[in-house]
Amino acid sequence: MSYSERMLDQLNSGQLEEAKKSFACALRKDDDDTLFNLAEQLYGLGFLHQSQRIYLKLLDKYPDEDEIKASLAEIAIDGGHNDEALAYLSQIAPSSPAYVQSLLVAADLYQTEEQFEVTEEKLREAFRLAPQEPAVLFALSEYYYLVGKFDQAIPLYISLIKQGYLEFAKVDIAGRLGMSYAQSGRFDQALGYLDQVDPRYQTSDIRFQTGMTQLHLGKVKEAISTLQELIDYDNQYASAYPALASAYLKENQYQKALKAAQEGLGVDQYNEQLYTLAAEIASHLGDYSLMGKYLSTAHQLAPDNLTIALQYSNYLLQQHRYQDNIDLLKPIEEEHEVDPQVEWNLAQSYLALEKFDQAGQAFETALPAYQDNPTFLRQLIDYYQQSGQRDQLIDELERYVELVPTDTEMVDLLDSYRDF
Repeated sequence: MSYSERMLDQLNSGQLEEAKKSFACALRKDDDDTLFNLAEQLYGLGFLHQSQRIYLKLLDKYPDEDEIKASLAEIAIDGGHNDEALAYLSQIAPSSPAYVQSLLVAADLYQTEEQFEVTEEKLREAFRLAPQEPAVLFALSEYYYLVGKFDQAIPLYISLIKQGYLEFAKVDIAGRLGMSYAQSGRFDQALGYLDQVDPRYQTSDIRFQTGMTQLHLGKVKEAISTLQELIDYDNQYASAYPALASAYLKENQYQKALKAAQEGLGVDQYNEQLYTLAAEIASHLGDYSLMGKYLSTAHQLAPDNLTIALQYSNYLLQQHRYQDNIDLLKPIEEEHEVDPQVEWNLAQSYLALEKFDQAGQAFETALPAYQDNPTFLRQLIDYYQQSGQRDQLIDELERYVELVPTDTEMVDLLDSYRDF
């Protein structure tokens, strides 16, 4: 048994002091091929310093061996020494057998510096030179996956599978394909691959994407099972709770949906979207007090979120809390550009409180956006009736009757005003 083999056995069994001694002996006594193999394995195990020592020893003996330079560059990048890495890579010519390897290492370097255009350029050059090389296919597909170009990653992952690689560099290729298809909106293909993921690679992200894909495909019961299993596996995975609540909501299982949302809020108490979902569920249960509590909290967490503010406003209107609604929306009206929904909601509150001047201003501001909306026009007609504005009332009655000619009550009202 070589000293290199002995060292690896000792590392595997946790005999670190003995491994150090075997390493020192390996450097002195093992042949170069054995040492090169040891350097590769030590690098894979994360022993960068020891791996670097071997490569430097070999490079001193074989100064023209570009594969060693590429490996040293890789170690330098891992240590944050990018300039040193570039110095090694600059010595590898395009004619070198190690040039493709050097391109992959260079791509890794530029990716650490977030120079993604250069990263892609290096990877594409490597792909042009070695389009069937598994390491190249994997590196380019992983890059596209990282930057969200899933449609470009998919054929590369498929090429790896066709070559027999179900996993590469401890990455499950079926999982990557499933995630990529899902992110591309191709859910049938996604689920086919996600279902093939090896149990060793069933991460929380994979489980979550499987559940979401099942939801997209209308497999709600399966999604509920998958998402509940995810929570049992990782109860801190916050995104699972709103997904599970939404799944129960689709099944009209409101109590279970509310329980899932509330458990989610225990994990992520600052998620305003989860509060709005919990409010929606509470409304289905008829618990309007709880609904208001959740919407109020959501608004406090995200006061600049207009969608949430309007949801809360609609709730306040439903509860006839007109002054509270004005207090909510008036600052928004003053701080933002005119929003017709804000003006309409304000108009309803002003009208209910018989503040006709303010109601009229809000209705007139909202009118261009809602002039073809029968519900809005009915409320505007009510305002003109209460404020005694006959001419404007007839104009809006005519517009309304043109939109809803079957509303006999409003047709009769229009006729009565015309006769009068």
